Amino acid sequence: MRNIHFFAIFLIASFSVYGQTIELKDWLIDNTGYTSSVTLEGKNLILTNGLTFRQITIEPNAATTEYKNLVTGETYIRSIKPEAEVTINDKIYAVGGLVGLKEHGYLLQEWIDDLKVDPTSFRFESYEIKDITQQLKWNSKKRWNTAEATTPKGKELTLKFVHPAKELKGVLVFVHYEIYDGLPLISKRITIANQGNVEMVLNRFKSEILAFPELQNPVETPDQWLRPNIHVESDYAFGGFTSDQADQTTHWVEDPEYTSQVNWKMETQCLLESKLQGGPNQSIAKGENFKSFRTYELLQNEYNRERNALGIRKMYRVLAPWSSENPIFMHLTTTDPKAVKTAIDQCVETGYEMVILSFGSGLNMEDTTATNIKKFKKLADYAHKKGIELGGYSLFSSRSISAEVDVINKETGLPGGTKFNNAPCLASQWGHDYLEKLKVFFTKTGFDLLEHDGPYPGDFCASTTHAFHKGYEDSQWVQWSMSRNFYHWLKEKDIYLNAPDFYFLQGSNKCGIGYREVNWSLPRDQQIILGRQNIYDGTWNKTPSMSWTFVPLTEYHGGGAEATLEPLSEHQDAYEAHMVQNYGAGVQACYRGPRLYDTNATKALVIEQIKHYKKYRQILNADIIHLRRPDGRSWDGFMHVDSKLKNKGFVLLFNPTQQPIKEQIKIPLYYTGLTQEALVSENGGLEIPHQLNRNFEMDINVNIPAKSYSWYLIR
Repeated sequence: MRNIHFFAIFLIASFSVYGQTIELKDWLIDNTGYTSSVTLEGKNLILTNGLTFRQITIEPNAATTEYKNLVTGETYIRSIKPEAEVTINDKIYAVGGLVGLKEHGYLLQEWIDDLKVDPTSFRFESYEIKDITQQLKWNSKKRWNTAEATTPKGKELTLKFVHPAKELKGVLVFVHYEIYDGLPLISKRITIANQGNVEMVLNRFKSEILAFPELQNPVETPDQWLRPNIHVESDYAFGGFTSDQADQTTHWVEDPEYTSQVNWKMETQCLLESKLQGGPNQSIAKGENFKSFRTYELLQNEYNRERNALGIRKMYRVLAPWSSENPIFMHLTTTDPKAVKTAIDQCVETGYEMVILSFGSGLNMEDTTATNIKKFKKLADYAHKKGIELGGYSLFSSRSISAEVDVINKETGLPGGTKFNNAPCLASQWGHDYLEKLKVFFTKTGFDLLEHDGPYPGDFCASTTHAFHKGYEDSQWVQWSMSRNFYHWLKEKDIYLNAPDFYFLQGSNKCGIGYREVNWSLPRDQQIILGRQNIYDGTWNKTPSMSWTFVPLTEYHGGGAEATLEPLSEHQDAYEAHMVQNYGAGVQACYRGPRLYDTNATKALVIEQIKHYKKYRQILNADIIHLRRPDGRSWDGFMHVDSKLKNKGFVLLFNPTQQPIKEQIKIPLYYTGLTQEALVSENGGLEIPHQLNRNFEMDINVNIPAKSYSWYLIR
């Protein structure tokens, strides 16, 4: 019998260690009752929801004096730092904070009352508490999704700071904290208002500064430091398929005040700073405000990959509910009206919901001439009459427009050297016009989706002649702001957004699951197992609906007939294998080609797969528990879980070998919410009761045919 060691054992142990009982609800299974509150207790403002606790002492100045994980009892504060830091007109000012500590390796409660105000800092003046308000307008009823709410629930605390210096009269800094119901999550941002007569430039800012206890204390500096058990990211993210790759603002740095640390060079990276890499260098005129990005801080309970990943996925479901939209789409490789209408008709017949005019199809959204608009409006109207959504592809980055438009390299003073070698500057007149042309195209055609390839990837631009930025220091902030505003506009218009980048917190719906494009030119058998590895690896920190994968119906980057599925009728086995693992994972694929079927037999195959997917759509879009990664040597698979559904689990197991696999394996059911018994049906058959052991696992006897799969529904 194969033993699978899972988090349930460790999780139960953690309850015992921290004195918790089984009656204490695990927020990853049932988060009801963890309601947020902000209260004033003495001179302390307390933010808590039963999972996280942040205390801000407001006399003689505002400063975080406790930050605690209420599930584990772990405290995250070893020293007191300012609540923020701003550089105005090239001078650095702390916002809040208390000074006078002689020790920064730990914090005793009795020290706090003796601390003083930094005379050069912004001073706390007042606070306001209100409910969290909606950031993005989103219509949750337009297309299928699993969102429970359009707006997160919780409380927002705003602290107002002023400065005593005459030259800063009328300059206000607001620090905003949001605490969310049902999640150990707090977000933070700042707003700067110029209500005076000063001419001011915000050169830099730090919107969060936290002194964490170190997790290791080596005398010699290691190559890589261990990080506290907290997930930190911001909505100022780009340049990657995952939150860590796209992270631009989370900086773990040395704390020069911490002189009693063990590391002899005092290089321990135990200070979290949330800040830009450069800029924003923004002028704030009289009567204007500047709003920073948001930093999200999700406290984690254990050093267990699956549990921490589940927490991150729950966070995205709350913060970006639009990312749970998951339409069934195909990628069409032509814009010939007859072929487009045929593809739309095939979608209607098979149960698909969206057609995307792919790269190389001939679609040009930058062409806003009457002729082009008329052509695609007619196609969109035809699709809508059939109940199908229609959208298409546009390339922004990774191309060159001209020396006057392209991003200028700071070192050479010439175009080139960007993330994609050459790229237009979004803050040029061309970039502004590009976004406006796309708005015109969508408004006039009624298109439902934008697949935006190469969204703003984070390039700084050293040009001083572009219309919408001054120079290098403000270029990244301005370009990101333009991209953000455009994506917000798309969301408000109910336009679905695919982007190979991590813009989820700014309105995008889906990005790539993570694959090497040339792998889709390998032989079909290799594509299938590699594709399953992509699914397994790409669904740790993303929900199924947040990713797309790929299926090359026609040739893609080469590979010839060995790599493609066309003609579809001759490769139904590979076509079915792709569909089973993709739809079984709840992950949409770019089925890229001219059609969905070519014969009645192929049509029946597609209909059967889509019918099965729609029957179990709710559970197939639930979070994934990773059972065994594909390696070609034995079975592999994953399981969907949702304790709130009648179908609480869906297990999908694959056999890549030439022989049937008959084994007894353990399936972890902790996150299904079941505690004693599970009813299990194999491949849609009769339900058979299975008993759970004390680790919330069940033993099942599997018989997976060679080069095939088996699935199990759990109630």
